[in-house]
Amino acid sequence: MGVVMVNTWIIKPKKQAEFQQMWKRYLKYIRENPEEFRELKSMKLFTQTFGGVYGAYVELIEYDSLADYEKLISKILKDEGFMKIFQELMLLMEPGTFSLNVWNFVM
Repeated sequence: MGVVMVNTWIIKPKKQAEFQQMWKRYLKYIRENPEEFRELKSMKLFTQTFGGVYGAYVELIEYDSLADYEKLISKILKDEGFMKIFQELMLLMEPGTFSLNVWNFVM
């Protein structure tokens, strides 16, 4: 059974261009550190178009198991390079809009 981590957030007005650059840096870091992120099965970023909050970002990250998710999280929380990028991304978000959910595949 797989697991999907679903993160949602809204970027502050006038910070969209800065967010796009930071997101590219985030993806580059992941690509350049494949051993650090080997538990990550897939990752996609969407913007919400209909329903919910228009323009919200939705990130879906897939893992083979909850154990893989927990293993990756425990590693990246100790990774100074990743945490620096993550903290900079968080500063671009509207306060109180970040949400993290973990979903288990049923079928």
